[in-house]
Amino acid sequence: MTPAPEEHPELLPGLVRASVQASRSKARATRERRAAEAEPAAVDPVARVLVDVPLAHLDRTFDYAVPAALADDAVPGARVKVRFAGQDADGFVIARGRESDHAGRLSPLRRVVSPEPVLHPQIAALAGELAERYAGTRSDVLRLAIPNRHATTEKEPSPPAGPWHHDAAAGARAWEGHEPGPAFLRHLSTGGSPRAVWTAAPATDWPLLLAHAAAATYAGGRGVVICVPDGKDVARLDRALTAVLGEGQHVTLTADSGPAQRYRDFLAISRGARRVVVGTRAAAFAPVPDPGLVAIWDDGDDLHAEPRAPYPHTRETLLLRAERAGAAALIGGFVRTVESAYLLRTGWAQEIAADRAEVRRRLTVQVAGNETARSHGGRIPREVHLAVRDALESGPVLVQTPRLGYVNVLACERCRTPARCQACQGPLALTGPATPPACRWCGTADEAWACAECGYRGLRAPILGDARTAEELGRALPNTRVRTSSGDTVLATVSAVEQVVVATPGAEPVAEGGYAAVVLLDTWLLLSRIDLRAGEEALRRWANAAALVRPGGRVVAVGDPAHPTLQALVRWDPAGHADRETEERLTAHLPPASRLATITGEPGAVDDALTLLAAPPAAEVLGPVDLAEGESRVVVRVPRAEGLALSRALGELQRVRSARKLDAVRVQVDPPTL
Repeated sequence: MTPAPEEHPELLPGLVRASVQASRSKARATRERRAAEAEPAAVDPVARVLVDVPLAHLDRTFDYAVPAALADDAVPGARVKVRFAGQDADGFVIARGRESDHAGRLSPLRRVVSPEPVLHPQIAALAGELAERYAGTRSDVLRLAIPNRHATTEKEPSPPAGPWHHDAAAGARAWEGHEPGPAFLRHLSTGGSPRAVWTAAPATDWPLLLAHAAAATYAGGRGVVICVPDGKDVARLDRALTAVLGEGQHVTLTADSGPAQRYRDFLAISRGARRVVVGTRAAAFAPVPDPGLVAIWDDGDDLHAEPRAPYPHTRETLLLRAERAGAAALIGGFVRTVESAYLLRTGWAQEIAADRAEVRRRLTVQVAGNETARSHGGRIPREVHLAVRDALESGPVLVQTPRLGYVNVLACERCRTPARCQACQGPLALTGPATPPACRWCGTADEAWACAECGYRGLRAPILGDARTAEELGRALPNTRVRTSSGDTVLATVSAVEQVVVATPGAEPVAEGGYAAVVLLDTWLLLSRIDLRAGEEALRRWANAAALVRPGGRVVAVGDPAHPTLQALVRWDPAGHADRETEERLTAHLPPASRLATITGEPGAVDDALTLLAAPPAAEVLGPVDLAEGESRVVVRVPRAEGLALSRALGELQRVRSARKLDAVRVQVDPPTL
């Protein structure tokens, strides 16, 4: 009988024989590799991995075997690849251990993407708390916290910061006039953890004051995290920190830096080479070792609210870090939010503010025109034209005009008081040409509405006229340069020459030496927004523009001088305005006296969510209300003491819906606008 060629390779042709031998060698190498992979690590052979999956019911760690070949690289915080649900998935090693609670055989780690420990224990714990607080998942939080890997950058070393000198006297001088600011700095430099709400006076160089607060903390051997709204503010604070600390003592974290530079700066913090970081909202997660101070500037700015799930707010993230690390906290701004006022009210923080004499010395605010009696044809009063002409003799003038696109709320036709629901204090809106006004929160129609201030029953919807501010001023001032700053063309700074700068809120450039005058147009438009924070937000935008005036400058606002928010601007009394807003919200059972959450999605999905939601007994459900694009929304309100219970109930709702593969809904806890 003739032997088979497979049993005697020497009988095969040469090329075929070589292929068979190569296949056998490859199979042998595969068996040896798998045998090596099956051999567990001698020390801590179990890795607890947080797998990057968006499913709420899988938001937990899973145990994997650590092969001996990967034992040195699979350190806690490292990025790894694992086999999950039949496919490769990314994950982070949370911890290593000796044993697993899983009774069966553990799957091994596929590979270690990088041995660089980018997820630190403090950030992992913070991600867990935020996920619970905002009814989200840890994976979603970590996507916000840890930048994408840049392999080439990771191979570079992070050189340590050089020596520097702390000028404590300069810091005390900078904070003079904001009492007890100098004492706050001394407490920071000695390792203390004071907590303060700082209301800055107009014309204050706030980046310099924050830089000195960072220097005091840094001098005590601790780290600093400072968050500001946008890249323009980051650039100002970057220059101030360089002036106070010197070159190479801090890093900035912004999306504009590019992936390589952003990851390089992140690694400098993660490796302990830098201990002072400034940036936008993502910087709140920077793994600064031993943080001694967390600070946020202008916490009312909507840029501090994360637009991606689970929608954490920078202020809440930093306050949680301060609580966990026992660090100092500083919340600063030209105005005070109701959340900051509540921190003062409860005694959690102390106040830092300028005295009234200093405020009066720095600027004068006046109101020109009565908006309730004016047509759109007279948008810029004669007093404003005269004020601009006078101010141009000594420097630049800033004109703030609200941008288009605000959705306006119904208001009393006589006194312009916003129309609110009698049931839940939500804003009223027209749902059709022949239907009565209905609440945008709970959907209740109010056929017999009457103004709570004057008793009048007429309603009006404010409409912005088709005015072009820059062109109008250009015609009135033919020999003066008129510049604009808005949209995609935002100016960072302007010179001290005579010019008029027309800017939308948030796009106001800083003038060299400050503006000679600031004009605020169409103040009624910001006050007529459909928003729980309409008054607070209007005052914040006005104050931020007015604060750019030079010491002794002039601010002119066009509006109704009897409006309480404009009166607060004239008196420069943001503290009183915040206290009044807080009292009104406490009376109406609105945040911060209560906690709110919204559930948004297709009507059927929202109804299913309400059926599955095991809300606290004191929960109040408002709605559902139909929104645009076929969606509906409900608002769930509970007393503040039951806020955590509501978050946990919403988290359990998300897990149940995820496990049952039901239609998705968007859950947002404490939304910044409503």
